[in-house]
Amino acid sequence: MRTALAAALLLVASACGFQLRGSAALPFDTLYVPNPTSGIALDLKRNIESGTGTRVVDDPRGAQARLQFSEETRTKDILSLNASGRVREYRLIYRVGFRVVDGKGGEYLPTRVITLSRDITYDDTVALAKESEEELLFKDMQADMVHQIVRRLAAAEPPAPQAPTAPKAQ
Repeated sequence: MRTALAAALLLVASACGFQLRGSAALPFDTLYVPNPTSGIALDLKRNIESGTGTRVVDDPRGAQARLQFSEETRTKDILSLNASGRVREYRLIYRVGFRVVDGKGGEYLPTRVITLSRDITYDDTVALAKESEEELLFKDMQADMVHQIVRRLAAAEPPAPQAPTAPKAQ
């Protein structure tokens, strides 16, 4: 009975196109990630090391590509108020800007900005619980952001080789 149920579940999962997430193939062998000890940089480093064949290096001079962050912001905007003028909903916004360059100044990826948002209800009688929920939502958005950045890294193309410039005739 169990094997029949497992076989039926496997058949249904394969029929719907379900596929386990495999490793991503990045177009560079080594990548420098700045400040890989905190925040998104740490999660990104871990994800790249465990899910790709690319090695994250500590020295930008020894890297085939360098990731550069232009911004990382977290904001909280008021979405709606109740009849007495108190906040009822917030919108959490997480925004990251980045680009990937090679050692010669060529771009694998020009500057990209990814913005994620989540809406959260608010009740000041359970402010501590709502604060914890807000932090969990930001962590979830950060994990989603890391996956989106890795997908964009996988789609990057090596910079076109620059043609040597001929000396000018005088």
